[in-house]
Amino acid sequence: MTQFLAFTWDPSQGIDLGFFVIRYYSLMFVVAFTLGWFIMKRIFKNENISEEKLDSLFIYTVIATLLGARLGHVIFYQTELIWQDPLSVLLPIRTVPEFEFTGFQGLASHGAAIAIIIAMFMYSKKVIKKPVLWILDRVVIAVACGGIFVRIGNFINSEIIGKPTNGDFGVIFKQLGETFPRHPAQLYEAGGYILVFLILWFIYWKTDKRKYLGYIFGLFLILLWTVRFLVEFVKEAQVENRAEWALNTGQWLSIPFILIGIYLMVQSAKRRYPKEA
Repeated sequence: MTQFLAFTWDPSQGIDLGFFVIRYYSLMFVVAFTLGWFIMKRIFKNENISEEKLDSLFIYTVIATLLGARLGHVIFYQTELIWQDPLSVLLPIRTVPEFEFTGFQGLASHGAAIAIIIAMFMYSKKVIKKPVLWILDRVVIAVACGGIFVRIGNFINSEIIGKPTNGDFGVIFKQLGETFPRHPAQLYEAGGYILVFLILWFIYWKTDKRKYLGYIFGLFLILLWTVRFLVEFVKEAQVENRAEWALNTGQWLSIPFILIGIYLMVQSAKRRYPKEA
């Protein structure tokens, strides 16, 4: 059948500056963190929080995202690296079978989510002196925006690919040496995250729900991980021997986040901050 609705994706590996190559995936992370900083700057201004505390938030978030995402990938998807190539677990290098600078590859969003929650707990106690749910309700708006560009980076890299469409539509990832179209699962997910971001942005600016601790954070958990859960149905399994599971690893890991989100939204009615006199 003629693949008239399919297109071939074959981008360059990055922007070659001669002495250095800027990888598109790394560039998308820069875009994500930069936009996140501006989003939080506007929110902090609205909340009368000093920009000095925003700088600390940026550092906490960047470190938590990179380390958490990397550890999450190793723990959930590639545990053998711990004994086969331990240096590659936290460093942007590979030493087996030979030394290679790889950049930060193999990043899991579930690990990043857990690490960000831990980092925000520390930030709330040491820096901002507010309940941890207060900062989580706000930082997840920036996180949702960042997720859009991370998934676009995955698409550019031809990674975390979708399943074959078995039809005449989809994306042919030439870098994988294929001639048949697949679901652009990365773009499906990015599109879902755009909706999540817009909903959270509206809730924060146009309603009083930001005054109820855990409401926006809970809604974020439900929406974002539901998007992830649904898109996983058209993704290839990231671990080959788990391909026959009824639900894949990403889906099993998403369910607890969704349940926690439901709990937080229900309980938020009891957590108005600051409390009314």
